[in-house]
Amino acid sequence: MAGGCGHGRAGDWGGGLGRGVGDGHERFEQKTTARMAKWPRNGEFSDEWPASWHTNNEIWAIATAAVDTYHNPTLEHSVAIGSSIEWTEATWNPVAGCTPVSPGCLNCYAARMALRLQFAGAASGCSKYIGTAKRALDGRPVFSGRINLDEGSLDLPRRWKRSKVIFVNSMSDLFHADVPVEYIQRVFAVMEECPQHQFQVLTKRPERALELSAQLPWPVNVWMGTSVENALYTHRIKTLREIPAKIRFLSCEPLLGPIARLPLEGIHWVIVGGESGPGARPMEAGWVEQIRDRCVERGVAFFFKQWGGVQKCRTGRTLAGQTWDQMPGVTHGQETMGPRRVGSSLLAGTRR
Repeated sequence: MAGGCGHGRAGDWGGGLGRGVGDGHERFEQKTTARMAKWPRNGEFSDEWPASWHTNNEIWAIATAAVDTYHNPTLEHSVAIGSSIEWTEATWNPVAGCTPVSPGCLNCYAARMALRLQFAGAASGCSKYIGTAKRALDGRPVFSGRINLDEGSLDLPRRWKRSKVIFVNSMSDLFHADVPVEYIQRVFAVMEECPQHQFQVLTKRPERALELSAQLPWPVNVWMGTSVENALYTHRIKTLREIPAKIRFLSCEPLLGPIARLPLEGIHWVIVGGESGPGARPMEAGWVEQIRDRCVERGVAFFFKQWGGVQKCRTGRTLAGQTWDQMPGVTHGQETMGPRRVGSSLLAGTRR
């Protein structure tokens, strides 16, 4: 999880989260199956993608997944864009584009979506995505490293009067090195001026977020998270802890390996999910249960997003027969709520 997200420039890697849509997009994916079956396999991938990242190359011959994200840019300037990402309610993308930085970015949904959106052209309201994505030598959608700032979208949350939980930059990484400090400050200023919303900022670059943290406001409605796809990236958690956000969270999606003794000190929420879409790498139940048990033991809200797979709708999102929809405690005035479950509103519900 653009992400969260695909991110970065060559040598960086990103990560993101997804959204299922209708049959039309599934048919689009199915039409690519024949081409994908001809793509290089068995280690013959582009140098851009280390062969060690491809744990199941045979998946390429059968991948026919639905699109993870639906984006309707023509609605952006009038209403909050709804999201079927299970742990949020809307997305806001004042930045487009990224560069991969770690293995979680290998099959980034945001790069796949950006590649399609840029061909829709400026007339469709998709100009922010032009030049942000391309195909690697193996045919895989990847971010090009180009970053486009969409100043026209900066004011959107101010227009959304109804309270929303908003995922910030589902199609990029706000703390990418090529996003100017001044622009990041403008994004944070908008979040500070919109206390009716909760903003979820997810990055694979917590080092830059920490570096800039003293120059940014940290109101209670700004959540700060980082992606941790396997045990090699738990160092990001230590950095995240130093950022003065009121809510700090981890996105272990796609979860690519076991993380024994996940560090949870100073962490308020953990999201876990399997990779989905073309080339999805498998996730083992034991990896998920290990993290869930640790969260329960430490009193940290746990959210299980999905098992994933080539067709994630078939694998569902229950863990041992239970749906885990916990949300972190959220402060409203003097009252602290949570952990909470998803109800009619994401932050409404009963304490688990």
